[in-house]
Amino acid sequence: MTDNDPGFGELRSGNLGVRLAVDADEIDAVQALRYRVFYNEMGAQADATTAATQRDRDDFDAVADHLLVVDHDRGEGAQSVVGTYRLIRRPAAARLGRWYSAAEYDISRILAAEGELVECGRSCVDAAYRTRGTLQLLWGGIAAYVFKHRIAILFGCASLPGTDLDALSDQLTYLAANHMAPEAIRPRALPDRYVEMMRRDPAGIDVKRTLVDLPPLVKGYLRLGGFVGDGAVLDHQFNTTDVAVLVKTDQITDKYYRHYERKVGGRD
Repeated sequence: MTDNDPGFGELRSGNLGVRLAVDADEIDAVQALRYRVFYNEMGAQADATTAATQRDRDDFDAVADHLLVVDHDRGEGAQSVVGTYRLIRRPAAARLGRWYSAAEYDISRILAAEGELVECGRSCVDAAYRTRGTLQLLWGGIAAYVFKHRIAILFGCASLPGTDLDALSDQLTYLAANHMAPEAIRPRALPDRYVEMMRRDPAGIDVKRTLVDLPPLVKGYLRLGGFVGDGAVLDHQFNTTDVAVLVKTDQITDKYYRHYERKVGGRD
């Protein structure tokens, strides 16, 4: 493996593994999985091309690294892909001249921070594999990627299901009241898309129930000491309410990478 190789080998846990996509067929399998989850399951609205191809794809796919969860019992290569997370570093964003999150948030404070960055997004897992073990394996892969590239800050947009702000009021208020990012690195929703997150008195929230209701990915960020940005954004195309999330990645390295290096069998 050369220094220019973005990969880290593969972490294994039984029949499942996590690694980066290595060819166009695997990226096509990622886009097909994203279509099934985002459009068939979650009600995203497809344009004509997306509906015809049954693929969720955009310009960022060509420059990103695609983290995969694979099930070796299903075979190898594209047919084994059961989970994914898209990872974009500064050089990849520079090739396009933009970051994905910048369509929803002012991320200038994050971009001004010292050190390498990675923007995470487009996370999804096949319905049959939505277990705590699969999510932990994904985080293990992110941690290995963070370690290899000496990432200082991980950031992106995380989604709450639906666009009913009344239904999401407890979750949004809890996040804003308890996990707001430090001002020096705080992203803020763009003015024309800004939705206030403090939607009720935080003292009246049932915290235990609210934490249960939060999507697993958001809870994963919080367990790592993650933060949210100022303001939510409604994404009507994908039928979600987005929040900006960011993590100082030393905690990811400590909690997940060392765990997997020690217990899952290391890297190939």
